[in-house]
Amino acid sequence: MEILIRPTPAEVAVEAADIFAHYANAGATLGLATGSTPVAMYKELITRHERGEVSFARSRAFLLDEYIGLDRSHEQSYYSTIRREFTSHVDFDDDLVKSPAGDCDDPATAAATYDKAIRDADGVDIQLLGIGANGHVGFNEPSSSLQSRTRIKTLHPQTVQDNARFFDNEDEVPRHVLTQGLGTISEARHLLLLATGSNKASAVHAMVEGPLSAHCPASILQWHQRATVIIDEAAASQLEDREYYVFADKHRPHRPLFF
Repeated sequence: MEILIRPTPAEVAVEAADIFAHYANAGATLGLATGSTPVAMYKELITRHERGEVSFARSRAFLLDEYIGLDRSHEQSYYSTIRREFTSHVDFDDDLVKSPAGDCDDPATAAATYDKAIRDADGVDIQLLGIGANGHVGFNEPSSSLQSRTRIKTLHPQTVQDNARFFDNEDEVPRHVLTQGLGTISEARHLLLLATGSNKASAVHAMVEGPLSAHCPASILQWHQRATVIIDEAAASQLEDREYYVFADKHRPHRPLFF
């Protein structure tokens, strides 16, 4: 696991965009995430696209998750959100931006179908991730199996509270979702996790320096052969080995952060 600490959220976004742009220009299959943290990176990539520095025309994308029971047209569905915040502003083929079918009558079958679609596409080259305050990635809440596949999950009450800011009130937040499982996520060839803000510091500490455990689903990154974690100073504030991570970053061999 590579731990990169940057002074500000803006610098986290730039560093992440450098990595993501490389994969996009190579026509890679991209794993996209929603939520607040990736937005700055998406804005940076949109700006670079407008300057002609990055193209997504040869890429396809898979989203991590989707609410169950929200129509695709709902403004808070992740199908709509990713298009509003990112993909409709660049040159993605919209038909190749895939998300779980949370609005179907049979979510369990939709989950299995989505997992198979990722495998049939030869997997994801780079998967973008955030981390919840309770250590979740995607919507894999604490106690999620480390080998889980795309499936139905019930949201943690803390996650419901955290996501209520996107809805008129907490009661409108769906309680169930379709999410790629930790096993599905781990099959991506490169994991890129971003975290900013002091409210993520405890979860970042558990992910990086705690045990590999279902109690902190993000700790699955410890087991991955190619995981990059980019965080700001606030999110890094509880790391015990911060000095080493900064030293290792400064003396990193002269190679890119991607294959």
